[in-house]
Amino acid sequence: MPAEKATAIVLRTIDFSETSLVVTLYTREFGKVGALAKGAKRLKGPFESALDLLAVCRIVFLRKSSESLDLVTEAKLVRRFRPPGRDLAGLYGGYYVAELLSGLTHDYEASPELFDLADQTLAELATGKAVGRRVARFELSLLRLLGQLPSLERCGECGVAVEPSGRVHFGHLSGGVLCTRCRDGKTHVASISANVLRAMSQLADRDDRRWRRLEIDARTGGQLRGVMNHYMAHVLGKKPRVQAYLKWTT
Repeated sequence: MPAEKATAIVLRTIDFSETSLVVTLYTREFGKVGALAKGAKRLKGPFESALDLLAVCRIVFLRKSSESLDLVTEAKLVRRFRPPGRDLAGLYGGYYVAELLSGLTHDYEASPELFDLADQTLAELATGKAVGRRVARFELSLLRLLGQLPSLERCGECGVAVEPSGRVHFGHLSGGVLCTRCRDGKTHVASISANVLRAMSQLADRDDRRWRRLEIDARTGGQLRGVMNHYMAHVLGKKPRVQAYLKWTT
């Protein structure tokens, strides 16, 4: 059984024994991987305390059958996730990234672009700056890469263009904005400002420069956070555990 090498983000760790862990990893080369790391909790050994939650590390592992966990044999730390100070916004943002990656991706479906997005997001969340925008950027980019981005320009039901002015109907079950005609009779519809819709469009753009120039006031940011909370809960099929701790911060 040949050993595989990968760069990984640690999404979850569970104690398996006094010295071992069961880990969920998101790797650039293979996608999500569940594995057993024997001896990972020892201070000395082939893991070098590298398997901390949200750490980026380079791993060596053995792929097992579909009936059992893979086996991590080595891990070398690249970067730990350590937001500065006592502000917990960046920390909760990182936990949220891990929860979404764990819940919305499948085993062994590699997406280097998604890995790079998560890696960049965690590195920037660790600075503690622009956490609200960074989290929303990750959510919308994740949805785009997974083919689940809500429709932000055309009605999610009939496809007619929706003008971003005044208040706009956003249907969580309909997959995006709704025209006035299609809004009738729909449930789980939010009324959002055109500013929120424009911000979402810029945050979802493939061009990484657009969202960085975006200025969002606290009112718009609060509304945007509310819309994304509901939409992500719909996509995930449940309310993310960390979501209650997410606050809009500039």
